[in-house]
Amino acid sequence: MRADRLLSILLLLQNGGKLNSRQLAEKLEVSERTIVRDMDALSSAGIPVYAERGPLGGWMLAENYRTSLTGMNQEEILSLLLTSYSHLLGELGIPKRSFDAAYQKLLASSPAPVRQDAEMLSERIHIDGAGWHTSGESFPQLTVVQEAVWGQRKLDISYRKSESDAAYTGAISRRTVHPLGLVAKRNVWYLVAEENGVIKTFRISRITEAAVLEETFQRPPGFSLSGYWEQSTADFKSALPRYPATISISVQRLARLKRERYAKVLRAEPEDVQAGWMSVDIEFNTLESACEILLACGREAKTLLPPELREMIRNEAEAISALYR
Repeated sequence: MRADRLLSILLLLQNGGKLNSRQLAEKLEVSERTIVRDMDALSSAGIPVYAERGPLGGWMLAENYRTSLTGMNQEEILSLLLTSYSHLLGELGIPKRSFDAAYQKLLASSPAPVRQDAEMLSERIHIDGAGWHTSGESFPQLTVVQEAVWGQRKLDISYRKSESDAAYTGAISRRTVHPLGLVAKRNVWYLVAEENGVIKTFRISRITEAAVLEETFQRPPGFSLSGYWEQSTADFKSALPRYPATISISVQRLARLKRERYAKVLRAEPEDVQAGWMSVDIEFNTLESACEILLACGREAKTLLPPELREMIRNEAEAISALYR
């Protein structure tokens, strides 16, 4: 709607200072001609907006002009810490436009109640934008978990462990936790909660049932959700198994291998410059993972060390060949 766009222009100029028609058009996804017409409308309504000519010019508000249109609704507040992660906005039922409106309104005035709400959100939601594999997981209990986090109420959950967990038995455990916050890593949601005095991470897609209890709890003194997540991620990475190997690989394939999640290139030196081959020391997680990744390289990679990896790849290659004889 045009009224919403005029308000957005007003807040953008108030918070960002001078902006030219092209910048405003890009932010609001309209044409520059539309921006010029909107400026005429603002001026006719008594808003002190004026144009500064020249290559460094743009639209500006009078220096002492401030708008007080800073009311925020619940959706706008909830969207603040989700920044540009539009796929996460959808999962919480928050439209992307709510973030844009909330950000401008917060900068325009930031009254005390809004600052308090924003502080609460920063304690209870953390967005980790670092790379991670994508998944097709669903989160049917996310809304219930979010309600418990917001209300600082104890949460009764049924939780299914991962099949890769050493303690996996196939059974679903019932437990009562103190939900401290939500963490979103790409398109996967996690619950950080305290259970029997120990802070743990639960994958929300593995929560099969959840119920918010009436009883509240006290958050651990000085607890930082972002700090906990960063340390937890570092501990997880350091605990991953390591399987070193030495390979010869084409330059083109090496570029793709460096993007592989379960492989880390430690050293890469030219082996045959004319043929475009590199000698590489690389680290995988396991023998099986190394075999799978290197088989995918086909004739563009050759395993040199260790002998057991060479043997496994050779056996797999022979078995594949036998299928096509």
